[in-house]
Amino acid sequence: MTSSEAFSLKGERAVITGGGSGLGLAIAESMVACGADVVLLGRNEEQLKDACSRLGEAHAHWYQYDVTEFDKAEEMIQGITSLQGPITILCNNAGKHCKKTVEEMTMEDFQEVLDVHVLGSIALTKAVLPQMEEAGKGSILFTASMASFIGIPLTLGYSASKSAFLGIVRALATEVSPKGIRVNAIAPGWIETPLFRQMVDNDLPRQEKILNRTPAGRFGRPEEIGWVCAFLCSPAAGFITGTCLPVDGGALIGF
Repeated sequence: MTSSEAFSLKGERAVITGGGSGLGLAIAESMVACGADVVLLGRNEEQLKDACSRLGEAHAHWYQYDVTEFDKAEEMIQGITSLQGPITILCNNAGKHCKKTVEEMTMEDFQEVLDVHVLGSIALTKAVLPQMEEAGKGSILFTASMASFIGIPLTLGYSASKSAFLGIVRALATEVSPKGIRVNAIAPGWIETPLFRQMVDNDLPRQEKILNRTPAGRFGRPEEIGWVCAFLCSPAAGFITGTCLPVDGGALIGF
């Protein structure tokens, strides 16, 4: 195998939830650059259309889909497969925040966050697994978080959901890796996205706190997440399964 073959995604088809913007779009861009076709799922039709235009419509398709519509997951996967072809990569990237104290957070708030992250991901994963098992190959990715590992205030539901991914990745990998399907996660650090900028631009102490615990001394770039996802789905990562790879500039080990 040549180096170009080792990192190639030619012939792969990736479904990416939350793919119209932010990290989802960065993942899509990297995968298309490596030769994959991508199918973007999300709720914002205009974002999805713009993303596909940016990616090139020969290699990108979109469907408006809410990941909390669990009963429609199988229909969605079957529809994609019938129109675009077999799915070989699933990136469970869609997310939802609820920034409240534990006293302020209602059970409905908590459940809504779990529904997007955990139940939505599991519904799509269950729907795509049969075709991956039949093909004897596939790659499933989950977007975890720094909140999977460290305590961050005002993120109870988010932290619970992202921590759940670590157990899901380990358990699922033990079940499906013998069938040729790899299961992994990434844990992005603090990445320069529009949403991140909204949170920190008027909060200099928070910016300083993040940078002080990040040995790299800067915030990450979206494409740095995208390239790692493309790597984990490539032949070069063929012996990696059941793990979560932090992409954080060293934040988890920073002092």
